[in-house]
Amino acid sequence: MEFANFYAVLYRALISLATLFIVTKIVGKKQVSEFSLFDYVIGISIGNFAAEMTINIDSPEFDGILAVLIFGVVAYFVSYITLHSIWLRRFFMGTPTIIIQDGKLIRKNMKKVRLDMNNLLEEARIKGYFDISQIQYGVMEANGEMSFLPYAEYQPLTPKVMNQKVTRNFLTGNVIIDGKIMKQNLKKFGKEESWLKKQLQDKGISNMKEIFLATLDETGKLTLFRENHTIESLDVLE
Repeated sequence: MEFANFYAVLYRALISLATLFIVTKIVGKKQVSEFSLFDYVIGISIGNFAAEMTINIDSPEFDGILAVLIFGVVAYFVSYITLHSIWLRRFFMGTPTIIIQDGKLIRKNMKKVRLDMNNLLEEARIKGYFDISQIQYGVMEANGEMSFLPYAEYQPLTPKVMNQKVTRNFLTGNVIIDGKIMKQNLKKFGKEESWLKKQLQDKGISNMKEIFLATLDETGKLTLFRENHTIESLDVLE
């Protein structure tokens, strides 16, 4: 590859990456975390446009950028309208399909979603069910994921079932990561950097780099993870 072509591809690759990142930010996290059929089509198309824009140096890069932006805007628009219309949501995103009902396989629905028995058994094993007879309900979600509900006798025990009293869970935030103070997280808990440093000094810690992780919860419990992997909990309410 000639140097001129190399720099052209490098330039186009960076432009393509920046465009994809911007479009992804516009579309939102849903596009990444919940890949429906429509999202899949959009993702494949945008990927093709980006690859073509990067490699084909004979085509104007603006055409590729414009195509990516158009598909990104369409994806955002569809995401917006599906929030306000159940019918459109079902049309674009699909609906869940019952595969197992009351322990019985619904073969008609399996054919409908192109799911064979080997795939079903594999999905069940991945979710921890090596015996499919333990499953009362199985549903294929709109994004292709399988969800299972076991019979009552095979469900995990919970404190409620065992009539045990449980304590409330509290929000925990990271206030030190790799020796660096997370100032924004500290502020969310109503604490200042000086307060944190004082807690560490009282513990005999002068070098912040000794702490690779420190967490703080709503009760004021500060937990330190040192580089030697020891864990210390400090109840500091002041």
